[in-house]
Amino acid sequence: MKDEYSESAEFIDPLITPLWTALRPVLAGALRGAAPTTAVDLGAGSGHGTLLLAELLPGAEIVAVEPSPGLRAVLLARAHDDERSRRRVTVLPAAFPDVELPDEFSVLIAMNVLGHFGPDTRDRLWSLLAGRLEHGGVAVVNLQPPAEAVPVPESVASTARVGRLTYEGRAKAEPTGDGTLTWYLTYRTFDGDTLLGERTVSYAWHLVGEDGLRAEVAAHGLTLTRAGEAGLGVHTITRG
Repeated sequence: MKDEYSESAEFIDPLITPLWTALRPVLAGALRGAAPTTAVDLGAGSGHGTLLLAELLPGAEIVAVEPSPGLRAVLLARAHDDERSRRRVTVLPAAFPDVELPDEFSVLIAMNVLGHFGPDTRDRLWSLLAGRLEHGGVAVVNLQPPAEAVPVPESVASTARVGRLTYEGRAKAEPTGDGTLTWYLTYRTFDGDTLLGERTVSYAWHLVGEDGLRAEVAAHGLTLTRAGEAGLGVHTITRG
């Protein structure tokens, strides 16, 4: 399996932090009252969501699924260093759907993930939720713009400073047909105004909008509900 983050893993964690600052209270609200049994973090990345699950669901077993070795290294270190998660978080080096998940779970989150899944893989995810999500349980996903195959001009997506160095992530996208975009991401490292390094990566992103997502999950007897501000694209999925 190709690791789409092999060239960018070192930059992902600091540059994604502002997004998680916005997502954190929305997830906390969506998971309020969830049963603290078993939770799944699908596409856990560097572990922001995994540790949030450990905080919000004390006592729950947490299964974090992450196929990228670079991101998984950060995730595993983060889980090991946190006393709330060390004994409760299991990190699986796999990708959905080729992963053994618990027979039942009360919570599943898949943040910044759905664009990696084509229609068939999404259908398998909704089928999984219909069969294994406990009654009263909740799944939380988010949609990232755009929902249509339109060009996205290049812009600075995020910056972070660590010590003397500043890290910058730039992004643009072009339609590539069959309901996908190709994202082009450029990561730059600066010491003041001096450019120390630049790395560019690209990957395909499958498009789905809110209406399409609602129809997909409804076909499996699931209900989609928006959570938080519309701009964040966060939705809960529950069994009907």
